[in-house]
Amino acid sequence: MSTGQEKTFIEFFKPNQKLIHKICRIYTNNAEDHEDLFQEITIQLWKSFSGFKGEARFSTWMYRVALNTAITLFRKPQKNNAQAVDIDISSLKMEYESYEDDGDKLQTMYKAIYTLSDVEKALIMMYLEDKPYKEIGEILGITEGNARVKMNRAKNNLKNIINTK
Repeated sequence: MSTGQEKTFIEFFKPNQKLIHKICRIYTNNAEDHEDLFQEITIQLWKSFSGFKGEARFSTWMYRVALNTAITLFRKPQKNNAQAVDIDISSLKMEYESYEDDGDKLQTMYKAIYTLSDVEKALIMMYLEDKPYKEIGEILGITEGNARVKMNRAKNNLKNIINTK
């Protein structure tokens, strides 16, 4: 790639790094894996950047590449290690958006999310990011209606995990 493409990539990438860290946080459960996944997503974004045509927003395209990378790299059996705590998923949006790493509720939520399927993890993360169903469908390659149905199931699964031992 040319120097101009490199500068453009960096301009798009920098303001979206927080999003990549959130994806990494949902798909990993330790700092080493988090860093490895962050690097791999960055590499995949860089390799794919020449194919970014601007038909979708950069963040939508980035979500798709990042989620596909995370799902591909971290396909492993899930352990149900969530703690039983009464948590309202909607009320955690503010903590999630600020990416406060030390809150007990937030830690519990991440542990519960980690036990979900790969697609459910992506859905919950996009819910927490306030993505509209149309964009969620675009990112996952499904219809808006299907995104709504899958989202409701994912939220119910997460509530069940959080509220059971």
